[in-house]
Amino acid sequence: MQSENLKNQLLIAMPNLDDPNFFHTVTLICDHGDSGAMGIVINRPTDIKVGEVFEQMDINTRHQKTAESPVYVGGPVEEQRGFVLHSGSKGWDSTLNVAEGVSVTTSRDILEAMARGEGPEQTLIALGYAGWGAGQLEQEMLDNAWLTVPADKAILFDLPPTQRWQAAADLLGIDINTISGESGHA
Repeated sequence: MQSENLKNQLLIAMPNLDDPNFFHTVTLICDHGDSGAMGIVINRPTDIKVGEVFEQMDINTRHQKTAESPVYVGGPVEEQRGFVLHSGSKGWDSTLNVAEGVSVTTSRDILEAMARGEGPEQTLIALGYAGWGAGQLEQEMLDNAWLTVPADKAILFDLPPTQRWQAAADLLGIDINTISGESGHA
């Protein structure tokens, strides 16, 4: 089965998706291929602040705005592993380009630059990621668990997290709270 590549798409959880890891989430798909897919949930902030992460990693921070930013739950896989979703395409030590001007980095050098106030203009730090094995996401799409829409940087970085789920659905022209989770297949 040949499927559409969902890289740089936002996965919008359908209202009936009751998995607690994905209930009412928006996930940016960072990579998608024959072996599966990987994404970062962008609307689940935690009470942990980025400054606490810097402190745990012995990184001195001089950039208070960054230190006060929340850390997000990026997904249920490898929840102790950090990911920096960011604007720009500068090549950090370990960066995956998602789209023009949007990347995800997992190396320490970006965190050190952020602590100095020299990092990317827009960032979202997440612990963990969402992962799907070969064909799993495609099957979930067929099962009507997700809607997709091309990623929008304003939703990724500018909107408050509580508004991102509806805003992503708005790009499709729908009020997600009024649609049914049931679908028919011919």
